[in-house]
Amino acid sequence: MAAIDLDALFHEIKKKSRLGAPAELNYGAMIVSVFARYIERIPTIKDLIKRLSNDLSFKLDCGFKVSDSVPSEASYSRLLTKLTETDILEKVQETIVLNAISEDFIQDDTVAIDATHFKARDKAPAKQEKLKAEPKKRGRKKKEEREQWLAKQAEQEANLPLYEKKIEAQLDEPLARLRAEVPQDPKWGVKKNSEGQNVFWFGYKGHLAVSTSSQYILQSLFSSGSLNDGKAAIPLLKGIEERLPLHNLTYHTMDAGYDFEAIYEQVHRMEQRSIIAYNKRNEPEPIGFDEHFAPTCFREHSYCYDSYDAKYETLKYTRPKECADCPLANEGICQKVYKVKVTTDLRRYSTPARGSKAWKMLFNRRTAVERVNAYLKEFFQLNNVRYRTGKRAKVHFGLLVLVYNASKLAVDRIGVRLNQIQAA
Repeated sequence: MAAIDLDALFHEIKKKSRLGAPAELNYGAMIVSVFARYIERIPTIKDLIKRLSNDLSFKLDCGFKVSDSVPSEASYSRLLTKLTETDILEKVQETIVLNAISEDFIQDDTVAIDATHFKARDKAPAKQEKLKAEPKKRGRKKKEEREQWLAKQAEQEANLPLYEKKIEAQLDEPLARLRAEVPQDPKWGVKKNSEGQNVFWFGYKGHLAVSTSSQYILQSLFSSGSLNDGKAAIPLLKGIEERLPLHNLTYHTMDAGYDFEAIYEQVHRMEQRSIIAYNKRNEPEPIGFDEHFAPTCFREHSYCYDSYDAKYETLKYTRPKECADCPLANEGICQKVYKVKVTTDLRRYSTPARGSKAWKMLFNRRTAVERVNAYLKEFFQLNNVRYRTGKRAKVHFGLLVLVYNASKLAVDRIGVRLNQIQAA
């Protein structure tokens, strides 16, 4: 628990006035016991109270005195309610990550972003039948009608909530608004599994940005299950840029669910590089280029990626090996070197180039976030949401992310201490 700023948490939830009923509860010990619930894998608050009542050593380890009475379920409920009314968990989480950076435990050059889903406690509400829309008028609209229709569509788009607009709308929004307006109520979500089949669930999503080598959760976001994964990427990226001094960070790797032009644009504005799987959307085959958008010669052999010129933001490709024995090589048809400016299409041209060994190596680092998602579900009770509302579920998610990072920092500190002892 030394890795967690308990003083900040205690100051946020303690009684602020001397007036009123006396505060007899040991709030500091209650906070520690809530963290211990996740570490010890205690499924419910009721089971936590039983453990505190029957295990004196556990009670003392949590900070309770022998004379302290064990808090009731209602007391823990009020504690969690206070946490829903503040952003203290995010601040303490950020402090842990900053401590890990200052102690050189986070020196990664790559961040992986992904989402994981988990079910709500409540059953899904009954499906409401939608009213049948009036049949559209056939034929082309007149010029005046079309202008009115376009104006109406633009007005409706402008009045939509932020996360119902296109992802491009997030680019110029401040981080505070992006985090404040995330939908949190449990909703139906859908995602394709490894076999390509749709999986449906009613609940939430946790969005994580993880350092691929040290495997710290650098930024996290809690949302409804219906939120598109890509719409959580820009808040995570802006959080990393504005809140964390990661001087070695260069690459951001994501799966095909994040293949949106706005995400590439955000990473480019951060002066960093996107390693995102390409999601083909009914697009025709590019003429003169292969599946990785490398140029091809007259006989359709792919040029080889050679290097990247950071000054001019240009990818350099060299003549294919097959051209060495090609009779057309000396006819002036195939050029020796081909250069492409990355900014001509940020989505198609990444650094290093798509399909290259360097690109594949960087993309494989994305598995780090999948491992962290598995840790949270298997060992930190992400799949065990015991609360009915999105606000309470968000506290559950914030607590386990906090406990995970604190555990990582504690283990790293112990490792350094053991190395010092062995070296002495």
